[in-house]
Amino acid sequence: MKKQSTFKTFLSEIPQNLFSGFVVSLIALPLGLGLALASGAPPISGIIAAIVGGIVVSIIGGSNVTITGPGNGLVVVILAAITTLGNGDMQQGFLYTLAAVVVSGIIMIILGFLRMGSLGDFFPSSAIQGMLAAIGIGIFAKQIHVMFGNTTAKGSIIELLLQIPSGFIKFIKTDSNSMFYAGLVGILSLLIMIFYGKIRNRYLKLIPAPMWIVILSIGFYSYFEYFSNANYPIDKHLLINLPNDVLSKFAFPDFGKIYEFDFISAVISITLVASIESLLSIKAVDKLDTLKRRSNVNKDIRALGIATVISGFLGGLNVVTVIARSSVNVNNKGSNRSANFFHASFLILFILLFAAQLRKIPLPALAAILVFTGYKLASPENIIKVFKVGKEQLVIFLITLLTTIATSLISGILVGIFATFIIHIMINKNAELFFKNVVKPNVLMFKEDDIYYVSVKNFSSFLNYTKLKSKLNQIPETEEAIIDFSMCDFVDDSVMENMSNYAESFTRKGGHFEVIGLDDAESKSNHPFALRKIIPKQMSSLNKVFTKRQGSIEDISKKLNWQYDAFSDVEMKELPNFGYFKTRKIQKVSNVLSNNSSTIFDVHFSEGELIAKRLVKTTMMHIHTKKEIPNFTLDKENLFEHILHFVGYDDIDLDNHPDFSRRFYLSGKNENKIKDFFTDDLILFFESNQQYHISATEKGLLVFGSERLASVKEIKALAYFGIGLQKIIA
Repeated sequence: MKKQSTFKTFLSEIPQNLFSGFVVSLIALPLGLGLALASGAPPISGIIAAIVGGIVVSIIGGSNVTITGPGNGLVVVILAAITTLGNGDMQQGFLYTLAAVVVSGIIMIILGFLRMGSLGDFFPSSAIQGMLAAIGIGIFAKQIHVMFGNTTAKGSIIELLLQIPSGFIKFIKTDSNSMFYAGLVGILSLLIMIFYGKIRNRYLKLIPAPMWIVILSIGFYSYFEYFSNANYPIDKHLLINLPNDVLSKFAFPDFGKIYEFDFISAVISITLVASIESLLSIKAVDKLDTLKRRSNVNKDIRALGIATVISGFLGGLNVVTVIARSSVNVNNKGSNRSANFFHASFLILFILLFAAQLRKIPLPALAAILVFTGYKLASPENIIKVFKVGKEQLVIFLITLLTTIATSLISGILVGIFATFIIHIMINKNAELFFKNVVKPNVLMFKEDDIYYVSVKNFSSFLNYTKLKSKLNQIPETEEAIIDFSMCDFVDDSVMENMSNYAESFTRKGGHFEVIGLDDAESKSNHPFALRKIIPKQMSSLNKVFTKRQGSIEDISKKLNWQYDAFSDVEMKELPNFGYFKTRKIQKVSNVLSNNSSTIFDVHFSEGELIAKRLVKTTMMHIHTKKEIPNFTLDKENLFEHILHFVGYDDIDLDNHPDFSRRFYLSGKNENKIKDFFTDDLILFFESNQQYHISATEKGLLVFGSERLASVKEIKALAYFGIGLQKIIA
């Protein structure tokens, strides 16, 4: 891995981070103002959150290229808190909400010190998507009316959605020039947001779409101020209201309702959404980081909590990690936390030097930015993506979305989690699988020949994913890791998505991350994130979907010109002839890769009986020999667990090959025939290649490594081993 930047490197990267911070500030300025207004808070509160967050988190945070400030997800929560706590008095409600913001920041600090950053893993992926979509719909429902120049629209999210047609008609038929021009500015601003991505002029693209809206809005005002005889047509109440002296008029929190239920509920809602939004954003931004660094999530949560407390005392909103502005930072070559600091510094300059110009921006222009943001959170494309993962995921998504819209964010996410759990029980038709095993250790990790091997048992879902994650985070991403789910009855979509993320991260850093053991699992769709459920042998023909491992084995078969049958029903009648299977019962053979003389396959077998019965899944190779060979067993020296059926036979030492005799345990009935069979070429081959367990009968060889399924790389190595061995013994 690349070492942390030295101070000299830090200084050399200042210019690019300075530029990136400036570009991000151009987006953060209108968004900060807009998000505050959408939350029912003074516009300056959004800028305060961005400034405090940028300074504090850049100094003591644990991430590298994230940008912090007010978040989209908190708009609905803050607005609800201000409305509820103020009992109709928005100004007083805002002061009570600032107190809730401060308390939520303190809770986040505590969560950080308790190392609770892993809490984000307990939220199912589809439930989170449903919650985000509900937030998007809430933003859209409120802001589209403001975009049309109507700031008086009130009601629940559903009521505001139902009022959209009448609101649009009111805009068209209005007799008020102010409302008409304000709505026109809003619609034009929305068109800029929609079509900005289609612009190909690199000079125009230097300025982000939200900043173009700000520039054009100020230009529109300036035209009437300096060049037109007519008055500016938009009323003052539809323009941004900033205090004349920004530095002297800070709002301070009111803790008068700290013991009331509504206040506690607001704190929980704010903390929940802020934590989830930050955790998801940190995880996503780590994937964008060109240096592939991994954030210290708990340290970042503490920093966000401290920034939130300071912001709340200064009259600002919650500070969270934001994905959109962070991605802009990465795209503009932001390389360390200084970009976040510079973004905050530029915001201070804008507020101090250009406050008069900011007051010229119409509220509908900012509302259009938020309407577009809300649509992106709840776009049909997102719903289609969820549906592609599986029909059951769409059900979870819709339950969470509708519950959140009808009730609250807390109720929505809790119902989403419960719905996910119930659906998992219904899919498995086995509640005992979860209740019996949820607290049991189900992850075993060990290192084998420089390969980290992780075996997962029983089930792996959002309920116990932290156990698997804690093991995976111990593996350097420059190494090779094999994750075996063959002993798992159920793996959910959240775990599958995380496995894909790990695979990408390992690949980028030069390591190798491979998931095995899911070839015999039923998939609810063709999507790589679809949940997997192990199905009985008699139902194995249902919904056959290639896993990534099977696709890779098929590629190997094409390169070697071998045949491959992923769902083979071959019985492999030769196997019971080998001593290894004398006390083991073969249940199933699959993933058969073969040519005329060799066959590589996955075999499922059981050993022991009753309570001692154990199911084993292993990858093996059978080599068909044209000539008769002696019975023997070859293994690594001292690995007696593989050769218990040969107890009583002595280790055969080969003359003139003391190193071979030291490294290998060779046994069999006819010592003379075995010595004749082991020629110098064969001995050299075994000494020069990877060591496998090899059993031989008169008509064939059985070759395998560890008692587990092999990774794709191991299968390829086994195939080449067989090809080389076949040439020597032919």
